[in-house]
Amino acid sequence: MRWLELSIEADVEAVEAVSEILGRVADGTAVHPTRLIRDPNDELAASADPSSPFVVTAHLSDGPAAPEAIESTERALWHLQAFGLRPLGALRVRAVDDVEWTDAWKEHYATQRIGRVVIAPSWAPEEPARPDDVVITLDPGMAFGTGLHPTTRGCLGLLQSVNPMPDEVLDVGCGSGVLAIAALRLGARRAVGIDTDALAVEATRENAGRNGLADAVEVRHGTLDEDGERYPLVLANLVAAVLVELAPRLADHLAHGGVLLASGIIEPRAEEVVAAMERAGLAVTERRDDGEWVSVRLEHAP
Repeated sequence: MRWLELSIEADVEAVEAVSEILGRVADGTAVHPTRLIRDPNDELAASADPSSPFVVTAHLSDGPAAPEAIESTERALWHLQAFGLRPLGALRVRAVDDVEWTDAWKEHYATQRIGRVVIAPSWAPEEPARPDDVVITLDPGMAFGTGLHPTTRGCLGLLQSVNPMPDEVLDVGCGSGVLAIAALRLGARRAVGIDTDALAVEATRENAGRNGLADAVEVRHGTLDEDGERYPLVLANLVAAVLVELAPRLADHLAHGGVLLASGIIEPRAEEVVAAMERAGLAVTERRDDGEWVSVRLEHAP
């Protein structure tokens, strides 16, 4: 299948807005840093350098509607800069196929550790692990979510503080499946992933199988229902606007005494997200900041 790859460099403060714009014409977007900061005491510990730009990428089918979609994206990006955000790079468009895309993206990922969780790209050489490490083999495909971005790292950090790990977990916007797989590796027995991006659904299924967890992961293509099963642990690594919109549904899917981990929140919109969660009956019990990004743990308010 032929795809058009749209990519643009954006300052950390503009990443969320740029992702939303590219997401209007594509099934999903991916974000990766242009520079990593390595821990001199741990070669597997890496984090994105917030002072360097990120690259936001989206893919759309190379069909008759593509030229109009690209033109509307360029207009929206122009208007975004007019509101005073830091300058964006030029929108780059190139034709790729599935194999070429996968090979090109491999250069952006390396084995890394977030707490006890070690994320190893499927093509990377095996690295020595500590006795208590939780190792996840991952291939993002065209889906977002490798652990490199601060939003994923923040959610993984909060996830490791959930003790005991409940039997069931709901991952809303599952991307590559990294969070659901991590929860299973940390003790959960069943995970349900939901994503509006069909490519993310496929990537989650493949990564679950790659880690021997195919029978433990159920993946659904679509949005979060207004009514449905309640879970003791809900993961939502989304963006601020979507978290605000979904706050009531997320609260409705959280079992009594359960935990919601929300991430993907740019710091200037953190209070807006928290306010929406509070209106839905949830209260923040922990907050973690990573540069300009915020992740929070929420529970039903007493």
